[in-house]
Amino acid sequence: MIQAAPTYRGKVRDTYDLGDRLLLVTTDRVSAFDRHIATIPHKGAVLNQLSAWWFEQTKDIVDNHFLAMPKPNSMEVKKCRVFPVEVVMRGYMTGTTNTSVWTLYQQGERRFFETTLPDGLHKNMPLPHTMMTPSTKSDEHDEPLTVEQLDNLPGLTLEQWMRIREKAFALFAYGQEVARQKGLILVDTKYEFGLDDEGNILLIDECHTPDSSRYWLVDSYQERIAQGKEPENFDKEFLRLWFRQNCDPYHDEVLPEAPAELVQQLSTRYQDIFQRLTGHALVK
Repeated sequence: MIQAAPTYRGKVRDTYDLGDRLLLVTTDRVSAFDRHIATIPHKGAVLNQLSAWWFEQTKDIVDNHFLAMPKPNSMEVKKCRVFPVEVVMRGYMTGTTNTSVWTLYQQGERRFFETTLPDGLHKNMPLPHTMMTPSTKSDEHDEPLTVEQLDNLPGLTLEQWMRIREKAFALFAYGQEVARQKGLILVDTKYEFGLDDEGNILLIDECHTPDSSRYWLVDSYQERIAQGKEPENFDKEFLRLWFRQNCDPYHDEVLPEAPAELVQQLSTRYQDIFQRLTGHALVK
């Protein structure tokens, strides 16, 4: 039996301390703009089971914290010391949040961590090459890191960072290839890493889920871009776009309730991408 209240309540996951391991319960909460915006049926089960699937697929690239999946929306994991950085990998120029590359690029920013982008890029087009944009790890608001800031980040050595950097590029390249084989584009994603008691760097939290990643449909991508439309997506981006169009999600004290049809549509998309990627039906 787990204790009545979680040891830690995150934006999406509730964490229970089981002594020598943790129990992560993935809820149906959706977070964006640094706040809760909606609750999507079966989202927790999708994120949990898809992460478990990706952890299995990627363990030869980097080991991970997964131990067992006692319920459809929960997993037992190895305890780790979490590195204080979120590693964001990007393959396309896109985004709607204030910290997205597209938003900052429109404002004149060209330098993103190790990469300087040229002028003339357009929304939703491929970047010149895969780009890494690490950020601070925070419950309130993640901030992009510069190379200089990362070099002086407490709790992370240069050797550890170089190992994390190598694994992040390898994971993203593999994820993109698997997605292509399933008719999908893995647009961007974020990774978190931790250090176990033996000093091993592990992939933790989640992997290539529609919450931590953006997925587009390959077949319609070129046509929709040519028509000036947003790509067909399987993540929460269209829900973010709705809030952007109907309120100020960063500053309004109370947000409007997401339309029921959008909530159901997103639930269906989450389950669809799970089946596309894994070939299995979701266990609810």
